[in-house]
Amino acid sequence: MNKSNTHLGHQAKKRFGQNFLHNDAVISRIVDAINPETGENLIEIGPGLGALTEPVVERAGDISVVELDRDLAHRLSHHPFLAKHLTIHEIDALKFDFASLATEDKPMRIFGNLPYNISTPLIFHLLSFKSQVKDMHFMLQKEVVERMAAAPNSKAYGRLSIMTQYQCQVQSVMEIGPEAFQPPPKVDSAIVRLIPHKEIKNPVKRLETLNQVCVTAFNQRRKTIRNSFKKLLSAEALESLGLSPTLRPENLSIDDYIKVANYIDDNPVKD
Repeated sequence: MNKSNTHLGHQAKKRFGQNFLHNDAVISRIVDAINPETGENLIEIGPGLGALTEPVVERAGDISVVELDRDLAHRLSHHPFLAKHLTIHEIDALKFDFASLATEDKPMRIFGNLPYNISTPLIFHLLSFKSQVKDMHFMLQKEVVERMAAAPNSKAYGRLSIMTQYQCQVQSVMEIGPEAFQPPPKVDSAIVRLIPHKEIKNPVKRLETLNQVCVTAFNQRRKTIRNSFKKLLSAEALESLGLSPTLRPENLSIDDYIKVANYIDDNPVKD
């Protein structure tokens, strides 16, 4: 079967951030990393021309796909090999209720070559279904994967690192150059594996508060936390949590952010 069906007359659409995989060796390594098996609840986001879809279906049988591009959804629904194996959801993945595909005995295994222009909001959307997800494998801009996996005291460390690592184990699986795609993107790509934590050892009271604390901190990452957090909690409160007010946002560990978020929820500001 020819898996290098690059664009087969389909013009990649800029507004959907389309870059199609066409390197068989790279495709093979990605599918090995996903390791799909028969009977699993596999869901692909943005199947495009089926570069990953075909080898996954060959190994696992029937899967679900979420595809926004009407032309590509139509093509998949008439594909001589794939059509009978796919349940196609023609919808924007950002608006899709992934819980509708989950069952108690079959947690979701989600994968895809995500459009780089919506990758961060899409990851946050998918994390909201994490209790029903076994794992996720995504092709993303290499820089986004670096941010997801970043440790404190690095330039890449920020809200995405904290919110992703709080909810999942993050593994950078492999890097992929632009030449593996048609058209070649202007950036390097990487595959990330996200495995939701079965239990969170140090939970926040409210995930929204943790997110808000991260947004506030990293919107002004060069400021000290005394300044960036001043609307949320005082310098004295920071010191009571064992945090020096002269630290910068990137110096705080995930546990430090959890402490700040829980303090804010325990001590609501009175108007």
